[in-house]
Amino acid sequence: MAVELDVEVVSPEEVSYSGTAEMVIVRTVESGDIAFQAGHVPFLGVLATWSVDVLRLGDERDSFAVHRGFVEVSHNKVTILSDVSEAASEIDVPRAEQARDRASDALKDDASDAEALAALERADLRLRVAALA
Repeated sequence: MAVELDVEVVSPEEVSYSGTAEMVIVRTVESGDIAFQAGHVPFLGVLATWSVDVLRLGDERDSFAVHRGFVEVSHNKVTILSDVSEAASEIDVPRAEQARDRASDALKDDASDAEALAALERADLRLRVAALA
């Protein structure tokens, strides 16, 4: 039997996921995409606004939209700490589409609007992750 990772995806509002996995894939600001399996060396990184994929036994996958935060790996445990983490199945697609449209409109008026750029990035991520559900 393969050794599994203990995984927690946590935000201030809730624990989005708590369970085991064969692999966890995240995107960090400094290292890009990185995958963790049992036995991985200790790691601490800053998460980019991107998805976190938890690959479980039997080719099952849980995906989360994570809006920045941290990943810590130690002793076969992966902890994702984020201000916002949303499971693919819980994303409100019409709301994300509206947010994308508002951000796109704001960027037409001012292409350097940092707030609109960030909102567009979050909306696009939500829509991409929701499509995985």
